[in-house]
Amino acid sequence: MPLLTVGHRGLMGVEPENTLRSFLRADREGLDVIELDLHLSKDGALVVMHDADVTRTTDGTGAIADFTLAELRELDAGQGERVPVFEEVVRAVRAPIQAEIKDRAAARVLAAAITELDLHDRVTVISFHDAALRETRERLPSMPIVLVAGRSSPTAPERARELGAHMVSLDLRWLDADTVERCHAAGIQVISWTVNTDEDLARAHELGLDGVVTDRPEIFRAVSGAA
Repeated sequence: MPLLTVGHRGLMGVEPENTLRSFLRADREGLDVIELDLHLSKDGALVVMHDADVTRTTDGTGAIADFTLAELRELDAGQGERVPVFEEVVRAVRAPIQAEIKDRAAARVLAAAITELDLHDRVTVISFHDAALRETRERLPSMPIVLVAGRSSPTAPERARELGAHMVSLDLRWLDADTVERCHAAGIQVISWTVNTDEDLARAHELGLDGVVTDRPEIFRAVSGAA
């Protein structure tokens, strides 16, 4: 089976991360899944941004939670792009979405949006935080969830099994064959981030991974055999 390809914040290696421009590029290139990050604005909107602070990725400064959505819309998120909300992204792209949440509050709002928009078959909820995934599972019992881990990757098989996650997304730098084998033995798929070079891709194949998270369109082309 070919590796699953996940576009990291769209395709942030070639477009401004977590913008509609980036998500549309990933969709156009043909990646299997698009990954994005969610925070709540001051007025409770599901804002698509990785950091809790707007400083790194926009021309503004300060915490997302201190801005209303209207105020966030005034910021430049790169190349004139505006900060999107979750609902805009699901309308704009065709690919399935991995939506990363940072806390239980975001989990509750996302669960409501998934239910309202009937996105159970298009969205997978992912998180580093067990509590956020438990909140999702309580509100949406049949919702697919993915545990994300970095340095704690060696503990991922047991945590994922306890949470009922069908997949883990692990930092390639901290991933070893034993962790992959324990996941597979438990029926849990393993994808890894961030795979951006030929060497990274070779390592993913060596480990027997099920998929890769990438910033780069050429990694997708290498996996898919596209010209």
